[in-house]
Amino acid sequence: MSKNDMSKKALLSGDEALAFGAYEAGLKVACAYPGTPSTEILETLATFPELDVQWSVNEKVAYEVALGAAISGVRSLFACKHVGLNVALDPLMTSSYTGILAGFVVVVCDDPGMHSSQNEQDTRWVSIYAKLPMLEPASPREAKEYVKQAFEISEKFDTPVILRMTTRVAHTKEDVTLGDRVVPQQPPFERNIAKYVMVPGNAYGRHIFVEQRLNKLKALSEKTKMNKIEPGDKKIGFITSGVPYQYLKENYPDASYLKLGMTYPFCDDKIRAFARTVKKLYVIEELDPFLEGHVKSLGLKCHAKDPSFMIGELLPELMPAVVKGEVKQEKIVAKRKPRLCPECPHWASFATLRKLDLYVAG
Repeated sequence: MSKNDMSKKALLSGDEALAFGAYEAGLKVACAYPGTPSTEILETLATFPELDVQWSVNEKVAYEVALGAAISGVRSLFACKHVGLNVALDPLMTSSYTGILAGFVVVVCDDPGMHSSQNEQDTRWVSIYAKLPMLEPASPREAKEYVKQAFEISEKFDTPVILRMTTRVAHTKEDVTLGDRVVPQQPPFERNIAKYVMVPGNAYGRHIFVEQRLNKLKALSEKTKMNKIEPGDKKIGFITSGVPYQYLKENYPDASYLKLGMTYPFCDDKIRAFARTVKKLYVIEELDPFLEGHVKSLGLKCHAKDPSFMIGELLPELMPAVVKGEVKQEKIVAKRKPRLCPECPHWASFATLRKLDLYVAG
């Protein structure tokens, strides 16, 4: 993209907006393995000739290449869908201990409703498991803003940062203001065996660092503007994040809100302070009771969706039933059979297996 195309507004999807934000933040290396709803991130980044953008043979390799770039001193990004992160989990867990040199952002796109996926796993749990910070934009505009903040957090706290999107945020379009690209000064590469080589003796010391880092990140979670209280009607207050925030605002525009953009580490003080200001507290989220469980662990009384709404994505028209605690009324909808993408190299393999009428395990 030419410089003349920047500094103006464009209608972008969440994936595209995130890519533009990363480009403006001085990204130099991006790696991924394709998988909807994350594919468009790398496709957009590939349009910038200044960047080294690579499809990898799988998510583990993509993660390791991007991490290597961050350790060498350039801002890098890894992107995948939720099931793809399973493949990359081995290097992700180790990278939590090693940290980085230049900013490293791990973008994961969950797929509530399984529009193109084999399960509905909730990546938010990975942030606790890996002891890594997680950001969750609720719109394309926030995706562009949050990825910039993710690079800053990554470098300030010596950590990979997980940025979680969902299908609706990734594919929704919004007018986004484009800006100039600013490349930070590249730090010199450090030969640091104690930091980057995770033999047991080194790993013990790095685990101490990780726990100390979590405390610092918790302090950030309490003060960041990504976690914001929106005062409104004191009769009802919502703690929420991601696209459910948009759906709730459509249905309950006058309510009070604690909108969480940094969902881990939890901002306990802010949660307690918000709870004290409302008569009836709700925790509304997609998929698992990630926030709900933590709010209840603080000793706060709150209302949440019926467990039947843990299946499938939340939609604007479902919000009144969710808030009332009703049981989800499942509707059987006929869906088209899944098809491989045009020009997919696996077409021939599947056609041959079908012709042979074989049972295949794997």
